[in-house]
Amino acid sequence: MSACTPTRHDRASRGTPRPSPRRPPRLRPRIPAADVSASITVLLIAVPMALGLSLAVGAPLEAGLVAAAVGGIVAGLFGGAPLQVSGPSAGLTVVTAELIQIYGWRTTCAITIGAGLLQILLGTLRVARNALAVSPAIVHGTLAGIGVAIALAQLHIMLGGSPQSSVVANALAVPQQLAVIGGAAPLIGALTIAVVLLWPRLPGRVGRAARRIPAALASVVIATAVAAVAAPGLARIDLPSWRSHAFPELPHGPVLALATAVFTVMLVAGLESLLAAAAVDRLAADRAGEPVKPSSPTSGSAAAVPPQRSDLDRELRGQGVANTLSGLLGGLPVAGGVVRGAANVRAGATGRASSVLHGVWVLLAAALLATVFEWIPLAALAALVMVVGVQMVSFAHIRNVHKHREFPVYAATVAGVIGFGAVAGVALGVAVAVVLSLHRLGRTRITVSEQDGRHVVTVHGQLTFLSVPRLTRALGQLPPGADATVELDGSFMDHAAYEAIQAWRGAQIAQGGSVAFTGGSGGSIALAGRSDGGVALTGRSGGVAAPTVAAAHSCCRPWTPWRNHHCHDRPTSPTHTTSTTSAISTTSLTETVTFTPDSAPDTARPESAHRLRSGLTSFQRNTAPLVRDELARLASEGQSPSQLFITCADSRLVTSMITASGPGDLFTVRNVGNLIPPPHALPTDSPPTDAPGTPTAPATGGDDSVAAAIEYAVEVLRVESITVCGHSGCGAMQALLRGEPEAGPDRPRTPLWRWLRHGLPSLERMASRRHSWARISGRLPADEVEQLCLTNVVQQLEHLRAHEAVARRLAEGTLQLHGMYFDVGEAQAYLLTEGADCGTGHDEVFDRVGTEGPEPAAARPTTCSTAHPTTCTTG
Repeated sequence: MSACTPTRHDRASRGTPRPSPRRPPRLRPRIPAADVSASITVLLIAVPMALGLSLAVGAPLEAGLVAAAVGGIVAGLFGGAPLQVSGPSAGLTVVTAELIQIYGWRTTCAITIGAGLLQILLGTLRVARNALAVSPAIVHGTLAGIGVAIALAQLHIMLGGSPQSSVVANALAVPQQLAVIGGAAPLIGALTIAVVLLWPRLPGRVGRAARRIPAALASVVIATAVAAVAAPGLARIDLPSWRSHAFPELPHGPVLALATAVFTVMLVAGLESLLAAAAVDRLAADRAGEPVKPSSPTSGSAAAVPPQRSDLDRELRGQGVANTLSGLLGGLPVAGGVVRGAANVRAGATGRASSVLHGVWVLLAAALLATVFEWIPLAALAALVMVVGVQMVSFAHIRNVHKHREFPVYAATVAGVIGFGAVAGVALGVAVAVVLSLHRLGRTRITVSEQDGRHVVTVHGQLTFLSVPRLTRALGQLPPGADATVELDGSFMDHAAYEAIQAWRGAQIAQGGSVAFTGGSGGSIALAGRSDGGVALTGRSGGVAAPTVAAAHSCCRPWTPWRNHHCHDRPTSPTHTTSTTSAISTTSLTETVTFTPDSAPDTARPESAHRLRSGLTSFQRNTAPLVRDELARLASEGQSPSQLFITCADSRLVTSMITASGPGDLFTVRNVGNLIPPPHALPTDSPPTDAPGTPTAPATGGDDSVAAAIEYAVEVLRVESITVCGHSGCGAMQALLRGEPEAGPDRPRTPLWRWLRHGLPSLERMASRRHSWARISGRLPADEVEQLCLTNVVQQLEHLRAHEAVARRLAEGTLQLHGMYFDVGEAQAYLLTEGADCGTGHDEVFDRVGTEGPEPAAARPTTCSTAHPTTCTTG
């Protein structure tokens, strides 16, 4: 007997009555009834799909059933997406069909084994998350191209013909096939398609009851019944005996071609599985109804199950094990599928038991219902698979990639897959994506004009080697020896552009001319060398200046006398600051490189006790004379700021610098973590109420300081906009991720953690799958800290909308809300896209704020109305 099996001792014959002991807990796992019901629902979808995909690729029909059983049981047990249901891969239909034509079925099984082993290796190396960094336009374009290929091939079978050897040939042969259409097969296929499309839309009480049966099963059953009565001679599937089932053999053929085939199967199956896992996570989060912590206890109902993000590396390993075993048993390649997974979630599944049970039911059906399967018409299965192929071309995805200006990548990928195959299509999509990125990087506008007898060359954008030809042509338009001003409205210049400007400047000065370099706002600038070999343009842009160490003492502009300008604490010894300096002016242009070694002695800087006095002295000497009139006006007229700016107390975040603002512009609220407590937030810690002389905590009300500032700014100052600004490397977000130290009677919760409780909803939002991931446009978050920093901005905007004064002004249409993220290391600002900062968008995407041209639509202010929450207008 197993050591873990509870034993029962019969004491009835002892004669001494004893109270009945409590029954020991059952150690057998209990399968929820919801999982049993969901597994049957998925079975009714999986069996027709498995047979149809086997027919589509030209494999033995039982191979699809093997893949469905193995995918359900093995991937269900070992995968990292508990609610995903794996089976034959629709995305590999074209690839598998081509492999069978070239190598035969048994070698294709061996290729499937190799792809599975490669998936296990990549999952062990934990690269699954990186796979999702591929442009969505390429991934969805690949699946769309495969869907077109599936639909064209199955159209021929549905019409009573045979598919051609390539997608292009299938497309060209459609008119000829339509010319000879006849017989009952097209009618049965049309009936199947009609039932698949109309079944979910059946109205009334009868329709609600009927919709419990999956549309795929209903279409096949109805088509089979009609064919049995009206067309008994129609071609039907022929399920071979399991005794003749084919198993893999050692592959024969060129090693490079076989390796390419293994890589292709691995790539398509892996991407399909990972994307399906993400989609199923989102469906599960929507079903849960509200964001919850992953560690929350679950209840018995399916709706109470907290959404949990899939472990993609484990899922990739599980898919690899399933593919390896499926290939060994003579099955099709396995992948996770959105259709099966969505049906599983909607049927109320609570865990992986439903996927495993579905695989068990497939095994039983394959063993006991072979005779029933042979009644199914080929035209019905072909029509069913054709609908699946058409649905792989998602118009929602097309709109999304068009919105993000990536439609050329999508179109190129689709065309490549259709014309040359999956691998070539992916390669073509990657190539177009690279070209498009280079085009955007090199899209720099250069204009030449004349103002007051002086030639002005204006450069909008980054200066890279791609812009050098246009730059030299523009500079060549200026007369030799003429006075010129070059406005560099950008933040980066590479070495090629730097050399081109320096050579032109030298020639101009040699012929008696003068050259001045300014920023976009007219202030003088300098070039600073960067560690990556480029040249950073530093200078005045909207009031921010960048000096050089060897410049005159007036290098610090009066609006920004901060310590890193080294105006107050200029080094007296060359040992701790080294520079090769020549400021850009009318007569000079060289690189400026400034650095401070870590080993610099502390005595080179002013002592802490004198730093405040030194700064105040500098202000009184340099800045006060210039701002005294403006401050006097503000003192007499009162403040009227245009916006409320809520941001973190981090010392690296200089709000006036990054917003190019001055006195009277911003009403600023700073706190740890840029948190906004919801109105009427309850304190999590209350003082003891039974201790003598201890005040009793109020029954309601949390921290009112931020709420007071919001009310004052919105109701009294009548600000026009509110910005919530987060930043990279936020210490508050890092503390939330580490978790709160355990509190107790001897170790009460600290004020810091009492405040950070207002950031817990952001942590829950990030863990939830109800909301899409907040991210920066064009890339995934660098790590979980950046992910939480972005998510926190979105969550705090939700808290902000809950304040009564804000909600009222939003309803009137007189207030705008903005979400902002500042990357400290890159000195780069990002704005939350239109709609997302209103709470009406589907994507929580932060767009990069550029330096050229008009403000992009995604970054323009968005006005939201709480009375009409779906209405947003761009300002």
